[in-house]
Amino acid sequence: MKDAPYLKARPAPNVLSSPVDTLVFDLDGTLIDSAPDLANALNQVLGAAGRPSLTVEQVASMVGDGIAVLVERGFTATGGVPDDLPVAVERFRAAYTHVASDRTIMYPGVLDTLTLLRNDGYRMAVCTNKPIAATNIVLRALDLKQFFDAVAGGDTFPTRKPDPGHVTGTLNMLGSSPEQSIMVGDSTTDVDAAKGAGLPVVAVSYGYRRAPADQLGADLVIDTFDAVPDAIARLTSRT
Repeated sequence: MKDAPYLKARPAPNVLSSPVDTLVFDLDGTLIDSAPDLANALNQVLGAAGRPSLTVEQVASMVGDGIAVLVERGFTATGGVPDDLPVAVERFRAAYTHVASDRTIMYPGVLDTLTLLRNDGYRMAVCTNKPIAATNIVLRALDLKQFFDAVAGGDTFPTRKPDPGHVTGTLNMLGSSPEQSIMVGDSTTDVDAAKGAGLPVVAVSYGYRRAPADQLGADLVIDTFDAVPDAIARLTSRT
């Protein structure tokens, strides 16, 4: 594989000395571009409340902290949070379940890279703040479910990212440990969760975030998903 472009998020990345056999991936903004479907569901809920619609770009900037926060941000941006926000969140959950895979696509290089990593023997998991029901719908629709030995949604455990317990719980599902693992994500939510759980973390420079990728505190930043194998090699001193 050709050399991948890197941005240095730190003077030098943390380098693991023990063998790595486990990879934990964020979903939205890392493996998939789901903003169009999230915007569709959110605008259904906003429209029912008499609020204006938001653009896909606006909704993309709100993604990453779970559906309750997404709905709250949507209402905040269109006039303020309603008293019945929990009801709106449930309406979003129902609406999104019906449209979750309509226009969601994989980012370039995801399918080939996951195939390569699976063939190299890595155990892989998804750790996402998206509800588990919608997560499984999307993974099956894109034929990605086959690659993952564990899938943890935002409602799988009592906590979710950026709480490190979400990542730790995902590793427990695999019977793995932080010393054996690397996380790949796109936002400060992912970086904070991984670091709190003791994992090195690679950030992608695309995706959804509210700060530049090289300011997230990740050990490495990559520009394309097919650079993941090279990032693993750097973090495990195999280059």
